Amino acid sequence: MTRLHDRRILVTGAGSGIGRATTLRLLSEGARVVATDIAVDGLAGTAELADSEPESKAGLKTLPMDVGDEQSVADVTGEAIAHLGGLDALVNAAGILRASHTHETSLEFWNRIIAVNLTGTFLVTREALPALIAAGRSVVVNFSSTSASFAHPYMAAYSASKGGIQALTHSLALEYAKQGVRVVSVAPGSVKSGITDSAATWMPQDVDWTLFGRLLPILPTDVTADIGAPMARPEAVAGVVAMLVSDDGEFITGTEIRIDGGTHT
Repeated sequence: MTRLHDRRILVTGAGSGIGRATTLRLLSEGARVVATDIAVDGLAGTAELADSEPESKAGLKTLPMDVGDEQSVADVTGEAIAHLGGLDALVNAAGILRASHTHETSLEFWNRIIAVNLTGTFLVTREALPALIAAGRSVVVNFSSTSASFAHPYMAAYSASKGGIQALTHSLALEYAKQGVRVVSVAPGSVKSGITDSAATWMPQDVDWTLFGRLLPILPTDVTADIGAPMARPEAVAGVVAMLVSDDGEFITGTEIRIDGGTHT
């Protein structure tokens, strides 16, 4: 399938999980991708997987970037646009997930999550917008979460950051519609990744796992996180992102697409 033939796409958070799966999916459909992440080893792993497909290898360039650092974002986004010769789509997949009791949450903890997830999405989008506008028909896909709309215990900071991303998505979609820029967010839930596999290490020590019973998908799946919870593969989200940045998504903007196996039906 080559519906993304020669599309120029920047993907953040491409060193693992959904960001990696999205990068590989976009490459498989013919896109030229600059993949970024703060984790250099993760980017190397993504590049190694792309190397196994000659066509994908030719379309990929990796660059380290810290979305929480304004100068890093400006420098690397500029380098990515120069390498691609413009930009047709931006996928803001970079993010972090941490949890704590809200009454024990420090300001440093709160600010770090907001800085990476929400401010990072803003910074990369701001730097990319001139090139996206110049392209005439372009797309921004932001990564929200089911936690933006549905209760997730111990995740007040994370949920707030993802709710902010949804609000940002709506605002940008209206502001830039006349310039041909579509802006959409995806809201994954119950998706297997390095973050979900390590949940037991970043949850509070006295976590009440019974509170998570309402966060399980209703569709059958043979995939589980290391903590035993049923999950979807990251590729389930990657396929939706590929649709959104293609012409198949040409009339979708200013909204969220929930990808959670019916968890919150």
